[in-house]
Amino acid sequence: MIKVHPNVSAIPSEKTTLKSSSNLEAADAVVLTVWKKSLLFNCNGFTVFDAKGNLVFRVDNYMAGSGSNGEIVLMDAGGKPLFTIRRKRLCLADNWLVYDGETVVNPLFSVKKHVNILNTKCLAHVSSGTTGSGSNGKNIVYEIEGSYSQRSCAVYDENRRRVAEIKQKEAVGGVAFGVDVFRLIVEPNMEMSVAMAIVILLDQMFGSSRRFST
Repeated sequence: MIKVHPNVSAIPSEKTTLKSSSNLEAADAVVLTVWKKSLLFNCNGFTVFDAKGNLVFRVDNYMAGSGSNGEIVLMDAGGKPLFTIRRKRLCLADNWLVYDGETVVNPLFSVKKHVNILNTKCLAHVSSGTTGSGSNGKNIVYEIEGSYSQRSCAVYDENRRRVAEIKQKEAVGGVAFGVDVFRLIVEPNMEMSVAMAIVILLDQMFGSSRRFST
């Protein structure tokens, strides 16, 4: 059986901060393995680990209960909430808000699904705060292009620099992983937690399985 799960013995304590577990000072990009599966029984979620098999991020949203309010929490390896992600209420478009930690005030980002038949490459825009894309696009901080269903996406910043990628994970011993296990490549000039939040939102917008939220 192909080993997908992280090295659980390397999970830090709850006091471990994201800064210590996801240092981006290295010159090279960080390659993470994203597994669309929760470590908890009967949960929808994600498990993310590094090249050494150490747990980095986790999402453990129950299929019922916590997921019913349209809220997803991205946590570090010790279970500390990093971002709370909520669908924007009273909005016809597929819009989401990303908050710091467990707070649900003053969102850090808003993410909007891109719908334009003239530009089929673009999947979504990430804007600062709650301002949306704005009439002139100046509030957009990231743009995502590609195909999430094929696990082939790129994230670009406002200067059109590629700061993160989603790619299929290579087969091992001739056995393919499928779409539920893939790579997230994050460049040093982007926070890994932000990149993972984008992955969660892409899955909400374009994933084929049941959403966490109702």
